[in-house]
Amino acid sequence: MLSKLQVLNLSHNHLSGNISSFGEMPALSTVDISYNQLEGPLPKNKAFQNFAALRNNKGLCGNVAGLSPCGEPKPKPSGQSQRIKRFLIIFLPLAILLLVLVGASYIFYRVATKRKGKNEEASQEEVYFVGSLEKEISCQDIIKATEEFDDKYLIGRGSQGSVYIAELPRGDVYAVKKLHSIPSGEIFNQKAFTSEIRALTEIKHRNIVKLHGFYSNSQFSILVYEFLEGGSLNNILKNEKQATEFDWNKRVNAVKGVANALFHMHHGCSIPIVHRDISSKNILLSSEYEEAHIIDFGTAKFLNPDSNNMTTFAGTFGYAAPEIAFVMQANEKCDVYSFGVLTLEIIMGTHPAELILSLADRSTTDHDLLKDVLDSRLSPIRKPVLDEVILIAKIAFSCLKDNPRSRPTMEQVSKELEKPPKSHSEDQFHTITIGQLMRD
Repeated sequence: MLSKLQVLNLSHNHLSGNISSFGEMPALSTVDISYNQLEGPLPKNKAFQNFAALRNNKGLCGNVAGLSPCGEPKPKPSGQSQRIKRFLIIFLPLAILLLVLVGASYIFYRVATKRKGKNEEASQEEVYFVGSLEKEISCQDIIKATEEFDDKYLIGRGSQGSVYIAELPRGDVYAVKKLHSIPSGEIFNQKAFTSEIRALTEIKHRNIVKLHGFYSNSQFSILVYEFLEGGSLNNILKNEKQATEFDWNKRVNAVKGVANALFHMHHGCSIPIVHRDISSKNILLSSEYEEAHIIDFGTAKFLNPDSNNMTTFAGTFGYAAPEIAFVMQANEKCDVYSFGVLTLEIIMGTHPAELILSLADRSTTDHDLLKDVLDSRLSPIRKPVLDEVILIAKIAFSCLKDNPRSRPTMEQVSKELEKPPKSHSEDQFHTITIGQLMRD
């Protein structure tokens, strides 16, 4: 049926097989079968003069320039070359693997020897960075700056460690917590050390102290933080001059900063984190008291959604939620209660222990005026900060409810603080009672 076909173009068609059937087309004179996967000999009764029409095929052969002659035997490898090839295939990879293992073992040996030598000599070479890599801090720099942790550089002391100020030669200033150790040389509370590192590595927020690094050896363990010149909220409120400088606007900002930080910890991290020890000792202020920062995450706990998160008691008496005494369970509402206590302390200027005890007595709270419990060391409160203080007091009392489920979340608190507060006249302010705020 193709006996009269003269021109055939089958190029670029991914054809395979041989072309012996071309011999059954006697009139065929022009053929293009390039760029296929054809193979085998060219038909003997056809003259393929143009190699371009045959190129880029799998294995055509024939008497055309550019093609291999058909029937040319392929040289067989000798027995010796086969043995060499087999040797290279089998033994060369094994030899390379052996060299890699030997090299790796040597490297691990050198590293282990070096590490052992460091421990034996109690060398202090470097802080392992976890929060900031833009500045190099060596442990030796810290030791030199504090004269081996001399008491004259001591700026605070807590249950877990002592805090020193370290000013490095280039002018950078850091706060360094040196954890207490026991006679055996071990850290007094290794769990607190690792908890703080893990929490501050996870949390990145402007109202949470920044951890620059940490270091631990057989002699001591330290944590290196940013230095906040304002000092602790607890000390500020106890100092007449500092408490006066910590005015109403700054106190409102401090409450909002702590609320935002706790909101981020509870709802903005990949795993919710509860601090479990929110108190005025664990709040630091910037130099002008403009911004508050939460510190001391040694008791912080990551909440596991697949666990009941049972735990031992953690916190400071007077700030810890009442239920923690008999239900040893870590949850966000414990931080919410502590935030309520802290907020009242900020606007009252002192710890609200007596006020909290009186909250259950309606006859008392209905007669106690809000203006009478606010810090009297400050100038009389005026608008617009007056409305914000009233809102803050109302939120604080809602956080102190006995039933944890009745307390707001820190997300609700943070969003409430962002809204414009309800407006009150100064006359209205002078008549607002604590009982009224608790019911609103």
